[in-house]
Amino acid sequence: LVRGQDIPANADALVNAYVKLNRFMGSALVAKGGTVLVKKGYGMANVELDVPNSPETKFRLGSITKQFTATSILQIASQGKLSVEDKVSKYVPDAPAAWKDITIHHLLTHTSGLPNYTSFPDYLKKMREPVTPLQLIAVFKDRPLDFEPGSKFSYSNSGYAALGYIIEKVSGEKYEDYLRKHIFDPLDMSDTGYDHDTTILKQRAAGYMLSKDGKIRNADYLDMSIPYSAGSMYSTVEDLYRWDRSLYTDKVLPREWREKMFTPFLNNYAYGWFRAPLFGHKMTSHGGGINGFSTAINRFPDDDVCIVVLSNLASSSIGALANALAAIVFGEKYELPVERKEISLDPKLLDRYTGKYQLPDSVFYVAREGNQLLAGPNNDKAPIFPASATRFFLKVLPAEIEFKLDASGKVTGMVLHQGGQQMPGKRIE
Repeated sequence: LVRGQDIPANADALVNAYVKLNRFMGSALVAKGGTVLVKKGYGMANVELDVPNSPETKFRLGSITKQFTATSILQIASQGKLSVEDKVSKYVPDAPAAWKDITIHHLLTHTSGLPNYTSFPDYLKKMREPVTPLQLIAVFKDRPLDFEPGSKFSYSNSGYAALGYIIEKVSGEKYEDYLRKHIFDPLDMSDTGYDHDTTILKQRAAGYMLSKDGKIRNADYLDMSIPYSAGSMYSTVEDLYRWDRSLYTDKVLPREWREKMFTPFLNNYAYGWFRAPLFGHKMTSHGGGINGFSTAINRFPDDDVCIVVLSNLASSSIGALANALAAIVFGEKYELPVERKEISLDPKLLDRYTGKYQLPDSVFYVAREGNQLLAGPNNDKAPIFPASATRFFLKVLPAEIEFKLDASGKVTGMVLHQGGQQMPGKRIE
């Protein structure tokens, strides 16, 4: 644990520690009080061609797109052309009866009950196929709701896909054209847009992910009509800082509508933003994850601090990295990531860990193939490696599994350590 003194030097050392462990490559920006303190690229924008990342590199944003979708809806609402209390069935043709109580507010706050289409079992098979907005909505339209609208929070890309269609229907403009005309152009965000594979886009980063043995590989292909208004944008750290600056002004939204956008409903989620304190400072933030890319933007409006981290290596470390950069700015404690060391374990011990474990939201499987343990959801298990007799780690992502033993040495449960969270699981088989 160290405390931040020299912000640029400590930030650079922190990011390089992530780079060294294959947990980050991309660009980072840290600004305070209108002054950019850190703005730098790390690693490669294109590994095969040895093209380095820079502050001008363009990255797919994933779910950071949602705040721009929410802003578009509120712009249209501020003109009196719709209300966030309008029923979604007013705008989506042939909406099922189950949708009769779903409002635009519910879509914006992930409280609609619409099942998340990117979690469907056939999603990986269909993500290569182009769709129209209505065809995308049809994927989830006739499925039962997960819960009564407004009763709980459950993150759903489906709700934000429906919002994109509503923007098109009410404005009479294509979603990407609306963003360009009403947000990007007015803010001089010339390095931001809706990503298309066929477009020649200068300084576009290629997307990568880690294979199950921890090596970098090309990310799986995704047709960008699939993420649509839930995650289709690209941008740079510099353009997202322009976006941050605009949110202190009335350039894209009047103050009353900005306040509405940043007011949380359930689970600290507002309209396209999470709103929860960090280190005792008010923070509005959002992350993004899409094939080959991971992103984060943390804004501290009372302190005029902005942190943007964009990576072309899919990794669950990005949120932790953005939060650690905030710790440096605020002089709080933070940890440098450390390399996990694999030990040799007697193969005879491996069978005692195999089985099914009930985590809070899912079943986790541990299986043995030869002298290798694999762990994860049933259809997506990855190799795990021993750091001790009871603690194992994954190379494909920064996560650890701690097995719990009773007095006789029998494994009774596990704890999954990932993203700063501890998820206990009881052995059920």
